[in-house]
Amino acid sequence: MTRPDAIEVFWGEMSPCEHLAQIYQADADLLDTLEGFIAGGLESGESAIVIATPGHRANLERRLRARGLDLDAAKFEDRYIALDAHHTLSLFMRNEWPEEKLFLEVVHGLLARTRGQGRRVRAFGEMVALLWAHGHRDATIRLEHLWHGLCRTESFALFCAYPKSGFTQDASVSLQEICDTHSRVISTPIDQVGLAN
Repeated sequence: MTRPDAIEVFWGEMSPCEHLAQIYQADADLLDTLEGFIAGGLESGESAIVIATPGHRANLERRLRARGLDLDAAKFEDRYIALDAHHTLSLFMRNEWPEEKLFLEVVHGLLARTRGQGRRVRAFGEMVALLWAHGHRDATIRLEHLWHGLCRTESFALFCAYPKSGFTQDASVSLQEICDTHSRVISTPIDQVGLAN
């Protein structure tokens, strides 16, 4: 994994419309990276949207508060919005497929709330990882493409994460499909996470 100090520098150099992914082995690896991504935004006056599982949301918020961030104020001012990944996914999935119109309504609404007086936005989402974990490969790639297009048109940074354990069958092909839908992948090289032959 990239050193934590290197990741902090990376977040500072990130363009406003990056679409990043991390393939992680342990939750601690994800949370280290996610903490830097979200805290870096909040500390520099940006807003953050976190769409994650309950455990990851709780652990992230504990870490952010430990850094001295006033999350209560950020939530009140819509600078920090945290949502459940399963529930949010259900708002736009129809017949196990992401409905584009509904997806855009959901995300545009979140962006409008968090932007306030022209703030930049960083978003983290685990919805793709949930789809992937349930074997909905085509729906996952479709959702990644929807996110990618929105990042470009709305100019916000998006960070996605996938547990390494989800890459079980023909891992190198699966990983390449995920990598192709992102502008950058924050991870150890494939051979170091055990996804290559």
